[in-house]
Amino acid sequence: MNKERPPEPLDFFIWTVEDVGLWLEEINLGSYRQVFKENGVNGEYLEGMSMFTTEQILRFIRRCHMKWGDFITLCKELRRIKVACLKGEQKVRRPWWAPPCLSVVFAKVAKRNRQSRVVSLKLEP
Repeated sequence: MNKERPPEPLDFFIWTVEDVGLWLEEINLGSYRQVFKENGVNGEYLEGMSMFTTEQILRFIRRCHMKWGDFITLCKELRRIKVACLKGEQKVRRPWWAPPCLSVVFAKVAKRNRQSRVVSLKLEP
C-alpha cells in the first residue's frame, strides 16, 4: 500500500499494522501509532473490537495507555468507516493479490457481500 496516503476505508478489514498507523495519524491519534504497532493492531483486530467485553476493552485501554476520550474517538471513527462501507459509499478496489482479469468479478462480489461483512454494525435511526 502507498505509504504517502491513508488506506482506503473499505479495505479496513485487511489493513496491515502500518495501515492502521497511517489511519491513526489521519484521525489525530498518531501518538498511539507506535503502541498499536507494538501490540500488532491491524484491521482484523479493529473489526473485532466491537465484540469486546468490558474487561477486554479495559485491558486494551491499559495496554495501549489510551485516554478514555481518545478511545471514544477511535470507536466513533471505526463506526464512521463501517457505516460508509455498509452504505456502499466507498469505492471497491481489487486486492493487491488478485489478478487484474478478476477486477470486475471481485468488485461485484465485494459489493454483494459488503453488508454481510459489516456484521457488527448496528444502525441507529
